[in-house]
Amino acid sequence: MTQGERDCRPDVLARHLSELPSDRVLRLPEMSADTVARTLARGTSDWPAGLVHRVLSATRTADLVTAMPDDIESAAIGLFPTWLPEAEHIREPGGAGLTTVRAVAAARARRSAHFGPFLGDLAAAALAGRATSRRRFPLEIRAVGLTRVMTDALHRDRLVLVIDVPAGLSAAAQHVVAAACEWIADRGRCGVWLTGAPLENIDWLASASLTEPSTGSAGARPAWPPVNGAPHPRSTAEAVLEAALAVRPWAAGRRWNQVHHFHPLRTPVRPDLLWVEERCVVEIDGREHCEPVRFEADRRRDVQLQLDGYAVLRFTNARVLYDVEAVVTQIGQFIEARRHELVKGTAWPTTT
Repeated sequence: MTQGERDCRPDVLARHLSELPSDRVLRLPEMSADTVARTLARGTSDWPAGLVHRVLSATRTADLVTAMPDDIESAAIGLFPTWLPEAEHIREPGGAGLTTVRAVAAARARRSAHFGPFLGDLAAAALAGRATSRRRFPLEIRAVGLTRVMTDALHRDRLVLVIDVPAGLSAAAQHVVAAACEWIADRGRCGVWLTGAPLENIDWLASASLTEPSTGSAGARPAWPPVNGAPHPRSTAEAVLEAALAVRPWAAGRRWNQVHHFHPLRTPVRPDLLWVEERCVVEIDGREHCEPVRFEADRRRDVQLQLDGYAVLRFTNARVLYDVEAVVTQIGQFIEARRHELVKGTAWPTTT
């Protein structure tokens, strides 16, 4: 095996990533954001946690500096109450529930480095399933506060933002990206690793020469029939979930991203993940699913599926990426329960 082949092995890449500095801006010119995020997600508690941010606009530094904490906040809300376990049994998003969750957050802040008012606001927003009132706190407080929350949630002591840089940025836009990354690394007290398109006009950022792992040596194939369909090629969360499901025999029969006619008189749909016999739909939601029009459309479809006898389990991208074992456990419990109902003959009526 050559030195280059050794450097491309997934285990070698994982070790190299775990040893990179996670307190500054670093360029990884030969890596993809998804590979970095997947590798870090499978690491141990002494590795940094990785969160992908895809640069959509680089017109102004201030806009990009705001967009990065917004991404972290969306992930934090999706992971609630992992970072505030004392709030696990609080369910009511208003009234007494809000008062209680703020009190719990304040108590946790007194025992830690968290800023109490910010943690209370974030906990209340997470309980209600919405974004915070972001203008209440300066960006510096939000940035460092969200870093602490995410490291708590993921049981890591460091956070790295993996920035996916789009191709075709002008020289001015490249400077915007570099400035925003340096700001968030400094004020948010986290690492920022740049992947994607190179920044040809930026020559002062350090680089690490790592390469994508070789995919030529696949692991052992599952003993059950191959899955119909596949995770979306641009979804890291779907890839991580499939990797976790692929080694579990109970997950046989799953179908990824296939058009399905749930009812002959209705428009066919394409669920993210489906077990037909068990009548279980699993959806993996990114940030776009929080938009009002998309959110409403999702709920209308969920109701119709439920009326047709299908259960709909929804998980956020962040929950899958950073707590995939819990997600798999919950899906598995549901699938096994449905199969038990089928054996007993008490299952839902079948429609074709």
